[in-house]
Amino acid sequence: MADMNSEDLPPLPDEAKALVQQRIEEEHGYLSWLNTRVETVESGRIVLTIPFDEKLTNSDGQTIHGGVAATLVDTAGGLVQRTSFQNPLDGGVATVNLNVNYLLPAEGDLRATGEIVRAGGSVGVSEMRVLSNTDEQSDPVEVVAAQGSYRLFRKWPPSGPVTRVITAS
Repeated sequence: MADMNSEDLPPLPDEAKALVQQRIEEEHGYLSWLNTRVETVESGRIVLTIPFDEKLTNSDGQTIHGGVAATLVDTAGGLVQRTSFQNPLDGGVATVNLNVNYLLPAEGDLRATGEIVRAGGSVGVSEMRVLSNTDEQSDPVEVVAAQGSYRLFRKWPPSGPVTRVITAS
C-alpha cells in the first residue's frame, strides 16, 4: 500500500461515523466515564470533546489533569488513522509513540482535533491539538500540541509472528 495523505482518502461511509460515535460515547468504559463526545468524523480528521468536570481536575479544582488531555489526543490520533483503512470498522491501531506538549493550563471544556499526517501500510503519523477555555480568555486557546505514531493493523487479526498486540479503540 502506498503512503496516503488525508487529501488522498475517500469519504467515510455514514455507518462508520455512527459506529465510532457509539463505541466512544456509549461502549468504551474509560472514555464514556470521561464523558467523551465525538463531534466530527471524516476522512483524515476527527474532533473529540470532553466537558469540564471537577472530578478531572488537579488538587486546585480548576485545572484539568494533563493525563485527561493526553488520553484525548492519543484517542484522536489513533482513531483518525482508522479513517485511512479500506474499511474503518476493521483492523486495529496501537500507539507506538506519543509526544504531548502542554502549552497552557486547561481550565474548561477540552476540544481535540486529530489529523492524519501520513498513513502508510503499517505505520501512521497523526497531529493533534487541544483547545480549552482559560480564566483570562473567553475564546478557546490552544493548550496542547501533540504528535503520535501508530502501528496500523489493516487486517485483524494480524497474521505472522505477532505474539502480543494491544489495540487502541
